[in-house]
Amino acid sequence: MTLPYKYNPKTLLRCVIPAAAGLILSACNMHANQAFNDGIGYREARFAEISAMREYRQCRDDALNLDTQARKEGSSARYLSSARLIEKCEAEVAASAAKAGENERMRAYALSIQNYFKGGDIAKAQQNLENLKTAFPGKDLYFPDGSSFVETMEVLLGMKDRSSIGQFSAVNVNQGLKAELRRVDYWKKN
Repeated sequence: MTLPYKYNPKTLLRCVIPAAAGLILSACNMHANQAFNDGIGYREARFAEISAMREYRQCRDDALNLDTQARKEGSSARYLSSARLIEKCEAEVAASAAKAGENERMRAYALSIQNYFKGGDIAKAQQNLENLKTAFPGKDLYFPDGSSFVETMEVLLGMKDRSSIGQFSAVNVNQGLKAELRRVDYWKKN
């Protein structure tokens, strides 16, 4: 049997190479479109995260202004207002921004605990300390002297039995606080 046309390798290459190149380029183009779409999704998510953190920071700044006013006036009501506002700010942080600014959010939440304590709402301060430990497990803040925020607040809020910690030597709290608590304990007994 004879072929109606003569088989020529050059002719075959002229047909196969452009067809193969077309397939390869179309596959690359589809991948490039997917990467482009993924990039847009990432950008949208990042924009949402930045917007949420911007709103959180504005809310936190308002709460810090209330805290400053409370310190100037010595107002329990302003301390409580500041603490409530910080708590509201934390509750409104979007899930997309939950990991962003974790340290600054932790510091602000710690301020809410202190402000509830200064405002006289000990039960709410205790509850928020537990919330802080749950929201940021295994993390702590430290005062300039190296004492632990969590342990200091546990002692101040009565969440640790003061008699069972060996005159406060096993707790990482400020030396001044230890001395004051020892003084109070002494005068209770004598």
